[in-house]
Amino acid sequence: MCTSILQIAKDGSHILARTMDWHVMRSMPLFVPRGYRWQSLFDNQPHVTKYALIGGGGPHDHEIDVSDGVNERGLSVQKLTFANGSRLVDTPTPDHVHLAPFEFSFYLLSRYGSIAEIEARLPEIQLMSGRLAANAIGDSELHFAVVDRTGRTVVIEPTHFPMRIRENPLGVVTNSKDFELQLERLGQYVNYTDDFVAETVPVNTPRVTTGRFSGKPVPSGSYTPGGRFVRAAYYKERADLPADEAAGVISAWHLLDSVTVPKSHHYRPTYSVYRAATCSESLTYYFQPYNRLDVVRLRLTREMLSWTTPKFYPIKNEFTVTDLN
Repeated sequence: MCTSILQIAKDGSHILARTMDWHVMRSMPLFVPRGYRWQSLFDNQPHVTKYALIGGGGPHDHEIDVSDGVNERGLSVQKLTFANGSRLVDTPTPDHVHLAPFEFSFYLLSRYGSIAEIEARLPEIQLMSGRLAANAIGDSELHFAVVDRTGRTVVIEPTHFPMRIRENPLGVVTNSKDFELQLERLGQYVNYTDDFVAETVPVNTPRVTTGRFSGKPVPSGSYTPGGRFVRAAYYKERADLPADEAAGVISAWHLLDSVTVPKSHHYRPTYSVYRAATCSESLTYYFQPYNRLDVVRLRLTREMLSWTTPKFYPIKNEFTVTDLN
């Protein structure tokens, strides 16, 4: 599962927030340096990071599993479940980069500084099934929310190869495979602008609806991918535009409240094990595991660009409060 929401603040800050819905908590804030050598679990081929990055994830064999993060160029990437949507490659094509699907977010953050750079090299990258893998990688179904400092925001989907980039000025992503159908359903609750209908929305447009909701129904409280998509987009379009990064993070957290899945193991195996956000301008990662009510922050500083080894930041996933007496 998972829900992704982009906030564009009035000062130009881009805050890409998300819930990570899973059945167990396995992530922590982390740092990966430039020049870090890692091996793909698909074919054991080595790769070297070009850019330093921070995000959420953890060590994984001879690599680092990164679910979301931001790199030194301000590129932010998230991976989200893509139920019944992936069409993975069985047989590798020579002279291509071959990756397990869950490695793609780390690869993008470590190699590219913008969506334009990704788009130019995307035909050379294949996300592989486990059929001919050198190690057990499964057939994970994922798609990827991406935003860069220009404000361009896209979804990358492995529906066929070369992979598809879909422009996403709405700035909301969940898990359903048919994005156009989700937009059609959302249209029952909002009125889209003419630019959105014509697919000519200028970059950095914070809203793609008219703001007129009279006569429209109110979204349901369902935690299905479609229900979360409608609810996240509906409340995002109605919320005040944040003034700056701090206001954007606050707004994002309150918007995520509407799609955060509580523990309910009797009814569903997954819940929102953590919430996180990146800011492309300040190179900051915000992180909140399920049991904490406060937020931790990690910044990618100039000093960190000279570090040569990865660093992990174990965070206590327990209830914390500020005592007044």
